[in-house]
Amino acid sequence: MTSATGPMGGVSGNPGFQGGRVAGDLAPGAPVAHRADVETKPSFKTTEFFVFLAAVAAVVITSLMVGGDADTADPFNAEQALRYITFLTIGYMISRGLAKAASRRRDDANR
Repeated sequence: MTSATGPMGGVSGNPGFQGGRVAGDLAPGAPVAHRADVETKPSFKTTEFFVFLAAVAAVVITSLMVGGDADTADPFNAEQALRYITFLTIGYMISRGLAKAASRRRDDANR
């Protein structure tokens, strides 16, 4: 039997929508359609990942290019470069955590 909403519960004229109700239309005990969307983009597809890689590359290149003379100490040595890379990594991890914390979980799969 078909209804005004179509044979699959979708809206007539919109074949991409296959049913489901908005929260205000739910009766107690009514089934809810679940979507299997991912909550955030994978990290390698984000702008912040490419900015992180560029910043790490800039630190590495700077530490290689800036050097002391034979009689002076290196003003930007490997230890400082690794410290800055660590700071960049911590910042990147915090930004990804905030991005995931602000998104809603839309699937029932355990992580």
